[in-house]
This record gives sequence, C-alpha cells and structure tokens, in this order.
Amino acid sequence: MVSPFSSRDGFVDDGSGVAAHYGNPLGEQRLLARGAAVVDLSDRGVLTVTGPDRLSWLNSLTSQALVGLAPGVSTETLLLDANGRLEHAARVLDDGETAWLLVDRSEVAPLGTWLDRMRFMLRVEVADRTGDVATIGSMHDLLDDDRDGDGTVPLVPVLTSHDTALVWVDPWHEVAVGGHSYADPDRHPGHDWTYRESLVRRSDLDALAALPAERLAVAGTLALEALRIEAWRPRLSTEVDERTIPHELDWMRSAVHLTKGCYRGQETVAKVHNIGHPPRRLVMLHLDGSDGVLPERGAEVVLAPVVGSVTDESDTAGGAEPVAEATAPRSVGHVTSVALHHELGPVALALVKRGTDESAPLAVVVDGLMIAAAQEIVVPASAGAAAGVPRLPRLGAVRR
Repeated sequence: MVSPFSSRDGFVDDGSGVAAHYGNPLGEQRLLARGAAVVDLSDRGVLTVTGPDRLSWLNSLTSQALVGLAPGVSTETLLLDANGRLEHAARVLDDGETAWLLVDRSEVAPLGTWLDRMRFMLRVEVADRTGDVATIGSMHDLLDDDRDGDGTVPLVPVLTSHDTALVWVDPWHEVAVGGHSYADPDRHPGHDWTYRESLVRRSDLDALAALPAERLAVAGTLALEALRIEAWRPRLSTEVDERTIPHELDWMRSAVHLTKGCYRGQETVAKVHNIGHPPRRLVMLHLDGSDGVLPERGAEVVLAPVVGSVTDESDTAGGAEPVAEATAPRSVGHVTSVALHHELGPVALALVKRGTDESAPLAVVVDGLMIAAAQEIVVPASAGAAAGVPRLPRLGAVRR
C-alpha cells in the first residue's frame, strides 16, 4: 500500500510504498541528521506480546536479557537458529503490560507464526498490530510550538499505551549491559547515533502527512540509509544472509547479553566470542566516486589488483627487462548496503573474510568496472578469543 506521504511534493517510491526521497536526497539527509525531519517507515511491521509471562518467555527464546525490562526502556534482541545464525531481529519496547516488537515488514508473518507456535502453556498472546500502528523515524523527538499555551508539544502524535509513550530509542549509541563491542570504542560513530522510532496510529498518518513542509520536514529512506551506514549500524534485511552470526556485524554491542543464560544458539555465541573468531567481519567502505557509479547490494568485493613485474626472458639484447603484470583480483566478500552520504560521498557496508588484510586496498566490481574502496575497520580480524585460553600442546609433542 502506498503511504499517505505520497501526497508530498517530489515523492519517489522506494518500492515498498514509502518514499526513497522527495526530490532532494542529500538535502533531506542534512535535515534528518540535525534532527529537523522525519522518515516515513509505515512499511515496517509491529508485533505485540501480552500476558504476565511475556518478558521471561521472550528472554528464554532470544539473545537479550529481557526479564525485568522497565516500561519505556528500549532494547533489541535476536532470534538465532541452533547453530547461532541470525534468523530474526526485533527492536523491543515494553509498557508494563505489553511488549512491542518493531520489525521489518517481511519479518511480521514468519516471526509472528514462530512465536505463536512456541507459546505452549505460557500466559502469552502474540498479535500483529501492523494494520493499525505505523512507525515514524527521526534523529530527535520533534517538537512544535504549543499554540494554546506556553512551551512545546510533540509534533508527531506518538501512541501512548499504559501511560508509556511508545518511542523506541536505538541503544546502538553505547555498549549495552552484558554486551560486547569489537569495534574501536574511541572512534565509534555510534556515539553520535540518536535515532529513534515513534509508533503512531495509522489513522493519524493522513493528518501528519498533510502538515505543511515548514512545520514538518520529511526525508526519504535513502537519507536514513546513508546515516545508518555512517554509524556502522547493521540491519537484518541488508547485512544478514543465511550464514551470518552476530559477531560478524558487531551486533553483540546492543542485542546480545553474554551472561544471561541459555537460549537457542547461545553455545555458538559463547564459543566464538570466548575461544574462536567469526569467519567474516563487517567493514565500512569509502568508494571512489569519480565514475559516478554506486554498486548494488551483493556486489562482489575483491582485493584490488596489484601491478607487479616479471622478467622478459626473450630479450635478445642480452639483458632481461621487467614487464608489468597485474595479478588477478581475488574475491573476499560482498557489499551489504550502499548510499551516497552528504559529507562522506559514496559509502557502503560490506562483509569480508576475516583473514582479509586490514590495510589492503579493496575494490567493488560493478558490470566489469573496478571501483576502488578504502576499508574502515568495524570488526577487526582479531575479534573473538576473549577468554585467552592457551593452546595445549599435542599429545606426545616434544618441547624444544
């Protein structure tokens, strides 16, 4: 369904019914970055879990510690398979009576169905609220002058449930209690990530979209994607494939509690973190924009060809001459997200093999064209092995 925001001037559909942009993606990005615009995310889904056992039940199934989650406190959690691979992700907010799970639209049916099957005899009920509740994204809570009194009032009509305003504030800006970040803490761009998602009634979207631009500026999903990439923020629908484990994306930072107890996939999470290494690692790529080409998600990342020299033995003058020769590019990963940033230019997130040299120049292949890419380390090759367990000598080995 096309969003009511399609009535806005310049609306360009991103393929899911919401705006990719409204005619000026970079200008919208600047407004969004400074907290002066909202993003229509009404294509996303909302599930609820009610009942007195809801938090302990979700705690037993997923990666985050949810028992005792206070009303209005935001967190996120992951649902893993038995081998620790990512299957679902949910942004979680509880109001004291109901747990609200904010998910991508494609997650609503499979996650809702799976949760419903896992209720057994527990006092929980799962419901799909996507039909009557929508999501609006922003970098700050937008306020408007109170025309009937003094001060300001929220410009976005946030839904309130059991006296709790349903605004999910992204916990990515810091390492959550029980979590762990592999990225360099001194230069992590997530410190400045102030993103939040407000839930509103779908019946309020028409009035919100009809507000004049001078009262409510809007930005498209392209603007949000660029800022998300800048913050190294992973997303299920872009960074995750059938092999992904949380360690590869530094998602241990905000969605995994390492000491909370058992859940499906917990053994792999602990093993890789304590004594192993994730097989792949997330990097941010700064792309050469001189050709004006942006790769698509899934584009191959390779080691940039290196020009060396070989000796031409056929030289009849008695001396061998060096002849330039380029080594064939070797594939090391793929692009997961890409955007044009208003300050950084073309940027991307990519998953590469753990052993890829952290200082090596990379390139992204687009229709046979090699786009140079400088890697910025998000997850280092040394990630994991946190327990520092010494390697035991093989039985019968002789020390020298």
